[in-house]
Formats: sequence, structure tokens, C-alpha cells
Amino acid sequence: MGEIAAHNAAVATPPVTALLAALGRRSIVLVGMMGAGKSSIGRRLAQRLGIGFVDADAEIEAAAGMTIAEIFARDGESYFRSGEARVIARLLDQGSQVLATGGGAFMNGETRASINQKGISVWLKADFEVLMRRVKRRSADRPMLQGDPAERVRHLMEERYPVYAEADAMVMSRDVPHETIVNEIVTELARKLGVAVPPPLNVAEASS
Repeated sequence: MGEIAAHNAAVATPPVTALLAALGRRSIVLVGMMGAGKSSIGRRLAQRLGIGFVDADAEIEAAAGMTIAEIFARDGESYFRSGEARVIARLLDQGSQVLATGGGAFMNGETRASINQKGISVWLKADFEVLMRRVKRRSADRPMLQGDPAERVRHLMEERYPVYAEADAMVMSRDVPHETIVNEIVTELARKLGVAVPPPLNVAEASS
């Protein structure tokens, strides 16, 4: 059984080289709600694939010289969304990378079109309870959660989930080891890109 387990672990995800070849210069773009784990899982996914990781929100803050909360407070959401779209368009021209986007980025039609053209989108979908556990500690720092955070999260889920569903692939974000989610993302990417995944080894094959 040790041989079977080792083999199955080895083929649980497709070969990285084949996946990267199929990806070409396109970015892997993670979309989903705040608290879905786009940044933390994105970093691990980039490390697995041996490519760069970029957080769009961090790039926006660096370009503006202020936090996203400060941008919202000073200039409003429309101004922020316009800048967000420009930053993501620039990042998509950088070639193959894992790009984590803010929760509202994929709602912009032009941004979705750019992602479809220059990337492969993966929706990290999370249930309400999972999101609330993750965001409630920092809700004061999130402009989109001002007021009643639970009510805002439910409203945003209703508004955004039908649009997130347009992504190329979907993986459930849940309270399991990050490597489990990374494995599932890589497998979904392989399916989307047409990269073959070797079948698991069964007991009959192992004994033949």
C-alpha cells in the first residue's frame, strides 16, 4: 500500500512544467470575496508553480501612497475602482504570474474582459460562515464592510457570486490546509488548459 500511496501523491496534481507550458504568458487570476484567502493561497500557489505572486490591492496602495481605506475615505469608491482597473490592466501585461485581486475587481466588465484575454481566472468560493470568521477581526479596516458586517457580507455575496461564477474555474475555500486548496486549484487549471492528469494507481496495477 505504501507504493500506491506514494504514486497517488505524485500524480495528485499534473506536472508543473506541462501546466506552465499550456499557460504561456497568461496570469492565474484569483477572484472572490474578502476573506476567501486569495493572498495567502495565491502565494503558496505561486511557490508551487515557481512563478511570481502579485497582490493587486498591495500594488494599488503602493501606487497611491495610502491604504485602500484611506483612498475610499478621501476619494470614494468610484475613484478607487477606476484606479483598480488601471492597475490590474497593467499587471496583466507582466506575463505569467499569480495575481490576487480585490473582492470588487471582477465586477468591472472591462477588467473581466482583460482577465479573460490575458489570464485564467479562478474563483475561490467560500460559505458565509467561513467568510465571517475570517473578516470579523478586521472589519473596521475594510471599507466595504462598514455598518453591519454580516449584513454587508450577505449583500455582497448575493451581488457578486453570480458574476464570480463567470470565472474559468472554481475551488471551494474552506478551513483545510492551504496545500489542499493549492492542489485543487492546480488540478482545475490542468482541466481548463487540457493538461492530462495521470490516473491513480490501483491495487491490481501495483501487484501486476
